[in-house]
Amino acid sequence: MRVWRILAGILVVMVSFPTAQAQTIQWASRVVGASSEKKGDTYGEQYKAAQALGRPSKVPELGESPCAWAPQSPDGAADEWIQVGFAKPMHARQIVVAENVNPGAVVRIIAIDEKGAEHPVFQTPGIQDRVDPLLRVFPKEADFLCQQLKVIINGAAIKGINQIDAIGISEDANPVSVGINVSKDTPKDIQKENLGKTVNSPGQEVAPVIAPDGKTLFFTRNFNKANMGAADRQDVWYSTLGPSAGGTTPGWNEAVNIGSPINNAGDNAISSMATDGRTAYLINVYRPDGGLSFGISKSIRTKTGWSQPVECKIANNYNLHEKNQLEFCVSPDGRSIILAVQRKDSRGNRDLYVSQQKPDNTWSEPVSLGNVINTADFESSPFLAADSRTLYFTSAGHPGYGNGDIFVSRRLDDSWNNWSEPENLGPSINTNEWDGYFTIPASGEYAYLSSRAGSLGEDDIFRLKLFPAIKPDPVAIVAGQVLDSKTQKPVSAMVVSKIFGDTKDVTSVDYSPEMGEYKLILPTQKVYTMTASKEGYFPTTETLDLSKDKRFRDIRRNLYLVKIESGQKITMREVLFQQSQFALQPSANEELDRVVGMLEKYPSMDLLVEGHTDNQGDWEPNMKLAEDRVRVVKSYLIGKGIDEKRIQTKAWGPSKPVASNETEEKRKLNRRVEFTILKL
Repeated sequence: MRVWRILAGILVVMVSFPTAQAQTIQWASRVVGASSEKKGDTYGEQYKAAQALGRPSKVPELGESPCAWAPQSPDGAADEWIQVGFAKPMHARQIVVAENVNPGAVVRIIAIDEKGAEHPVFQTPGIQDRVDPLLRVFPKEADFLCQQLKVIINGAAIKGINQIDAIGISEDANPVSVGINVSKDTPKDIQKENLGKTVNSPGQEVAPVIAPDGKTLFFTRNFNKANMGAADRQDVWYSTLGPSAGGTTPGWNEAVNIGSPINNAGDNAISSMATDGRTAYLINVYRPDGGLSFGISKSIRTKTGWSQPVECKIANNYNLHEKNQLEFCVSPDGRSIILAVQRKDSRGNRDLYVSQQKPDNTWSEPVSLGNVINTADFESSPFLAADSRTLYFTSAGHPGYGNGDIFVSRRLDDSWNNWSEPENLGPSINTNEWDGYFTIPASGEYAYLSSRAGSLGEDDIFRLKLFPAIKPDPVAIVAGQVLDSKTQKPVSAMVVSKIFGDTKDVTSVDYSPEMGEYKLILPTQKVYTMTASKEGYFPTTETLDLSKDKRFRDIRRNLYLVKIESGQKITMREVLFQQSQFALQPSANEELDRVVGMLEKYPSMDLLVEGHTDNQGDWEPNMKLAEDRVRVVKSYLIGKGIDEKRIQTKAWGPSKPVASNETEEKRKLNRRVEFTILKL
C-alpha cells in the first residue's frame, strides 16, 4: 500500500471476475438470512451478507475483501451460515460457492425448492484442503427447482477469516469457471513507455494530467529538493511537447516547477484541466493564511501567470466519513465534477459521485454514480474522456490483478447513473501493485499513467498507445478567435455549440482576447451549430458538419461578429433554402428570431433584406426565386410584429455570388439572405 498525499489519500487494493461465456450460471440475487456479519465502516456495506450476491468480486484471486460476506468473528462458531435466493428457480445440476479466503471451510449446503422443502446436497465430515477458490457441487438429485441455498461453514476450524464471495447455480454439469472481465480484444504485447529523464526523476512522479491538446503534461513530483515547501512535500510540475534535439520527432521538454500560487509549502496537485488548457482544478482549498484545507480549487492562467486558486464550493461535500480523501476530474464541458470521496452514503471506502455546476457557479451535492461502478471497496482516480462518455477509474472492488486496477466503463445515456459493466484493462496495463491516474488527450492516441514497474526510482510517468477496445469515441477540438468583422480584431464573446436542430447547449465558453483562442471539444458523427454573441453585436451562427468524421479532428474556425451600426451587412448563414425552392428550412427560425430581437431592441432601426441564388437554371426564374425568398423572410418578420415599413427588400438572383457554383457545397453559400442596417 502506497501513501500518496496528493489526493489526500491512500490508494488501496483491487480484484476481478467474469463467468465462462459458454456457460449459463445464475448468481444469487437476494439474502434470506445470515448467522452474523463482520463489522466494516459505520456507514458502508463492507462484509455484509449482501456482498455474496451477484458475480464474484474477488475470485479468481484469493485474499480478504470487503466485497465478500464474512461472519462476525474471524475464528467464530462452528456453524456460521448464509442463506440466499435466486430470481428464477432452476434445476441445480451444479452449485458454485466462491471462497476468496481460506477455501475449504464450507461443510454443508442445503438446497430449498419452491415449496420450502429442504434437500441436502453437500456434506463433508471435515475441513477440505483446497486451493481452488471455487467449490463446485454436482447434486445427485436435481429433479427439483432450486429457489434458495443455505451454505454452512465451520468458522472455527480454520484459523483466520472466512469469506464467501458469490453463490451460484447452473443447469450445466460442465465445471463452471470464473475469470477477470478484461476488455475485448486486449493485445498481449502492450508496451508502457517511460517518458524519460526530462519528466521523471529518482523521486516520485504521479498523477499525470494531460492537456486536451496533448501538448502539456502536468504532474505531481515528490522527494525533490527543488520543491517549494520541502523535499518531501508535493509540488506541481509540467513539461511541454516540443521537437527533439534533431528537430523532427516531438519529445517532452525538461520539466518545470509551476511555481506559486499553485505551489506553496503544502502538498499541491492538479487533478483536472479544462478544455481551454488554461483552467486548472486543484486538490485542496487555498486559505488566505497560506494553508490548505480539504476541497477543490480553480486557477486560471493569465498573461501575468496563474491566478490565486479560488474554492469550488460543493454543497454538503463535507458529509464525510472519517477519512478526508479526495480525487476528482472535471467533465470536458466544465459542468460536472466526478469525485472519488467517502461519504455517509458510500458503499465502501470511497465511491464515485457526480456534482453539477449551478447557475451561481457553485456545485450541487454529490450524487452516487450507482452500484454498477461503485463497490464496498474503494473506487478512485476517475478520468472522464473528451467524449464525455468514457470513464476510466481505479477500483479494488472489481476483479483484477493487483492492489487496485484500472477499469473502463461507458455512460449508456445522458444520466450519470446508467453505466456499462466495468472492464479491466488487462495484465499488460494493470500490475500486482496499485495502478491509476489514467489520462488521455482529446486525440485518444495515447494514455498517460503512473507506475512503479520500470521506473527510474520511485513512481514514474509512462504512456501507452491505446488499442481500439478501450479508446473513447472520437472528438474534434474546434479552436479559433471571435473577431470584429470590420476591424478584424478579437472581441470578447460567448461561444455556444448545439447539436443541429436541438435547443440544448452541448458546450459553451466565455472567450476573451487574452485567451488567444477559444477551444471546444465536440464528439464527431454529428452536425453542430456554433454561435458567438456579444452585447452590441449581432450574433453569428455557423454550421459545423462532423457527421462523416470517425477519427479525431483538429479544426480552426474563426467566428465573425457584426457590430450593430448603420451600413453594416449581416449574412444569415442559417437562413437556408433548398435548391430552386423558397420555403424556409427549420434552422432559419432561430436566426430570424435574433433579427426580430434586434429590431425590437432598436425600434428606429430599418433593414434592407437582400436575396441571392446560385446559378443553376435560367436567369429569370432565379430572379423570381430570389424575390420569393426575400418576400418569405419579410413575411416572417412581419408575422412576429415588426412594422413592414421598417423592412425593404431587394432580389439579386445569381448576380452576386460569394463562392463558385462548381459544387453543391459552394452553391449553398450563394443561396443566402443578407440584412443591411439602413438606419439605427
